[in-house]
Amino acid sequence: MTDTLSAAPRLRSPLRQRNFGLVWASSFVSDAGDWLLMIALPLFAFAVTGSALGASTVFLAELIPMLVLGSFLGVLVDRWDHRRTMIVVNLVQGAFLLPLLFASAEHIWIVYLVAAVEACLAALFNPAKQALVPRLVAPEQLGTGNALMAVSENLARLIGSPLGGLAFATVGLPGVVMVDAATYIVSAILVALSRTLPARDEPEDGPLPRIHFLRQWVDGISTIRRTRPLGAISVITLLGQFSQGIFLVLFIVYVVQQLDAGDTAVGLLRGVQAIGGVAGGLLVGALIRRFSPQTLVGWGYVAFGAISMLTWNLYGVTTAIWVYVGLFIVVGIPAVATSAGTITIVQKVTPPDALGRVIASFGTLGGAAQGLGLLAAGLLVEHLDVVAILNGQAIIYIVCGLIGLIFLGRVGARGRAGSRADAAQ
Repeated sequence: MTDTLSAAPRLRSPLRQRNFGLVWASSFVSDAGDWLLMIALPLFAFAVTGSALGASTVFLAELIPMLVLGSFLGVLVDRWDHRRTMIVVNLVQGAFLLPLLFASAEHIWIVYLVAAVEACLAALFNPAKQALVPRLVAPEQLGTGNALMAVSENLARLIGSPLGGLAFATVGLPGVVMVDAATYIVSAILVALSRTLPARDEPEDGPLPRIHFLRQWVDGISTIRRTRPLGAISVITLLGQFSQGIFLVLFIVYVVQQLDAGDTAVGLLRGVQAIGGVAGGLLVGALIRRFSPQTLVGWGYVAFGAISMLTWNLYGVTTAIWVYVGLFIVVGIPAVATSAGTITIVQKVTPPDALGRVIASFGTLGGAAQGLGLLAAGLLVEHLDVVAILNGQAIIYIVCGLIGLIFLGRVGARGRAGSRADAAQ
């Protein structure tokens, strides 16, 4: 009885805890500003170049630096204090937006350069934020904290995405730039007001000895190899993001061809998934107290695949957009379950002094796999029926779930002990 009563105060929502609430708010403000710019930059590039290639080059400018440098930047995340990294990166991101005020048809290269720089800075900020969460909440609330971070991200997408198009139409790129720069400043201030708990298992003299940069990078990769849960998560990340890449291309084809709908329906369906993401984050925050992160990853992917398969094969019954709006909202719930469960496992089994490198490596792996999925979708759709390909894409999600249930379930109980043993070697 004493243990139950003493644990009760720690079960209150992390949002009611000052430090987590400040970082949560910081993440929301920063992400909302990012969505403003993510929508405005391609629109600006398309407007001044008159070609879809100009707009797609923005996405390439964001993707390539992350693929090339992402895992290396994780070494810096582990070398530096995570909280200070977030503050400095936010301020630098805001400053590097300002050249966009001089972007034009003659100086379109500014758009691509800024997009690349901001992507590199985000590759520092996001792992630092995820590595900071275990130092903001008690261990038993880690999963709930990650679920609430997913709520922040989806809420920012839900609000920032439509506002990005509206802001670009009303105040143009300069107005969007100034608003986004302001969000970075506010975000930095909120993080600066927060304080963190001592890092678990962290040496007293700092997060990581000053050994050779390349050796630290190799050590981060080897941490994934020698820690069994991380190896399983690598496979799940590879397959899941490959499947996501296929979706990003063929979803548009499906809506246009099978549902006989247009651009408005495409935007609506992609946007409403964030509603499910917000609801899913709140639901997962409660479920993770009853179910293990491994269960959320495994059954989350199975549910994701099953709902996807239902969606892709329903067009023979109905093409009513409101039905698909409902399905895209619902599928956002298992999507959050898988992401929150995955990052919770990574945070629990990874030695704290390697967490930034491991998270950054997974981000790089996921980006590369998604790029391969985009390429595969473009090649396959020339030879196969789009619904058949999308069914295969849904099956990949189910396979990810089975991998999670089989392999993550077996090692979940001893994953933390194994990671400590690895760190001691």
